[in-house]
Amino acid sequence: MPQASIYSPARVLKVFSLVMINVIAVDSIRTLPIAASYGFALITLYVIASLTFFIPTALITAELATTWPEKGGIYAWVKKAFGPKWGLCTVYLQWIYNVVWYPTILTLIGSTIAYLYDPALVQNAGFMTTIVLITFWSCTFLNFFGMRISSSVSTFGSIIGTLAPMIIIILLGIAWLKRGHSAEIDFSVAGLFPKIKNISELVFFSQIIYSLLGLEMSSVHALEVKDPKKDYPKALLLSVGIIFFSLVLSSLAIAIVVPHHTLSNLTGIMQAFSTFAKEFNLPWLEIVIACAILIGGICAVATWIIGPTKGLFAAADDGLLPAFLAKTNRFGVPWAMLLTQAGICSLLTLVYLLLPTMEGAYFALSAMAAQLSLLMYAILFAAAISLRYSQAETKRAFRIPGGKNWGIWLAAGSGFLVSISIVILGFIPPSSQINLGDVFKYESVLIIGMVLILIPVLLIHTPKRK
Repeated sequence: MPQASIYSPARVLKVFSLVMINVIAVDSIRTLPIAASYGFALITLYVIASLTFFIPTALITAELATTWPEKGGIYAWVKKAFGPKWGLCTVYLQWIYNVVWYPTILTLIGSTIAYLYDPALVQNAGFMTTIVLITFWSCTFLNFFGMRISSSVSTFGSIIGTLAPMIIIILLGIAWLKRGHSAEIDFSVAGLFPKIKNISELVFFSQIIYSLLGLEMSSVHALEVKDPKKDYPKALLLSVGIIFFSLVLSSLAIAIVVPHHTLSNLTGIMQAFSTFAKEFNLPWLEIVIACAILIGGICAVATWIIGPTKGLFAAADDGLLPAFLAKTNRFGVPWAMLLTQAGICSLLTLVYLLLPTMEGAYFALSAMAAQLSLLMYAILFAAAISLRYSQAETKRAFRIPGGKNWGIWLAAGSGFLVSISIVILGFIPPSSQINLGDVFKYESVLIIGMVLILIPVLLIHTPKRK
């Protein structure tokens, strides 16, 4: 495995490039309706999420990536801190939470198509399942031939399918208020405080945290920056600001025009654009935005199908995975791993047929993805603290501010506590705003699904006879 001392980047990244990588990696329109359900109080919740999780994640990964720019990323860092088995656990969680994420982003594609053709199809489990499976397997087979979308196309898809709709909906929301329309939310100081009567109404907060995942992705490029100690924090600061305001303002735009009691977590975005299209006499707006969302969603899935397997390959190189999973075809594509991934994704999609409502199934998958990802982050935060002590003499190009060690404890400790809290919170059924249909079925699917997914983690730590 190459050492940091011999790492030689091909070119130097500027602050703007890092900012774009961060924004594209994190910004997502999928969770906007869920955030909008909190009304004006979503600002408070995003501030809390940013201070306790978003910024700590950026600081932790910046320090680790500039110190150990090794193959496998998170796998390499956790392996160095706790050993290869914990490294494999972490990279498995990183991979599997992305697999659980695929049906949710594909559901956004299906619900967008359904909303334009026949909104009633959004609740048709057969239709939505068919759309999800056809799209995912098509993207999988395309990757079999090495037809991965280039970074430029991926960036284009993200801008068209995410950033453009967010900017447009923010501008339309401002124009709506300037026309003198009354907002559907309470713009007052009192409105900034979430009206949470019981813990089930706090469950949506897990999705706000989930919407802030991914900022660590750019950390692998940290040593490609000319002055990481100066430019990387600057890029992070700008990224945090852009991501924070884009998510908050886009969510507010939806909350302003869509009444709380009619807001759908599946089609909330299209509900808002439909209202704007009628108000501003723009009949073509819904079609254009729907096409943009479809492009963005398909590009995201096609690009990420192979991405999460990179860490697993690093573990395969260490002999920690069955040999067949590392097999590649003549195009260098890991076909066995892709088929395994597609099979798991297909099984997860059956949740739409098992649960009585589409919103309940969608939220169950979203909750599982959030729980699995935050289990991974909890291990990462713990590893950061461990490495500060076990590798204290290792020179760090970027070091979290705050004395000798209290800065790392504040950042990693906060992130760890939030991660574990969200994992626990995820098992609680959401408030009555989501029609689960049958709470017992919802809980059964969630718990059984999590147990089955986490069985490999237990097997990883099972002692093997040599």
